[in-house]
Amino acid sequence: MIVCAQGVVVKGSEQRYLPGRRAWIKVRSRTTAEGIIGAVTGQVESPSSLLLGRYDDAGRLRFLAHATSLAPGARRELVGRLRAAGVEHPWHGRKFSADWGRTGELEHQPVWPELVAEFQGDTAVDEGRYRHLVRFVRLREDVTAEHVPAFGG
Repeated sequence: MIVCAQGVVVKGSEQRYLPGRRAWIKVRSRTTAEGIIGAVTGQVESPSSLLLGRYDDAGRLRFLAHATSLAPGARRELVGRLRAAGVEHPWHGRKFSADWGRTGELEHQPVWPELVAEFQGDTAVDEGRYRHLVRFVRLREDVTAEHVPAFGG
């Protein structure tokens, strides 16, 4: 067993590394956190996924994570709660990559950054951003956007 900050790799005690084969088992470390819903993919009235952010120390809404496709129950939870934002939104006109390190743009609709989502993600974070897709867990009705930790914090 090899332990690292991002999880655990499990292998047999006599098992050697086999290039190009998935012979070892990787168990990622996962945690939950909060992010402000800043945009959605799909339609605001029926979002497909969420783009989450946090404010930095200068008060700018910074991109934090992209969530996986929402389950039907999560979509129902968000219906009527999200409000489309216009040109005054900090992400209006901004382009997001469809995936970490890949080309292609993610079409999104900015929403007013007023709802807080709890999400589950692994611990692979680069420059304050989650490298892999995160999973929406629930809305945090008890937390306001002002109480979400600062970006990078």
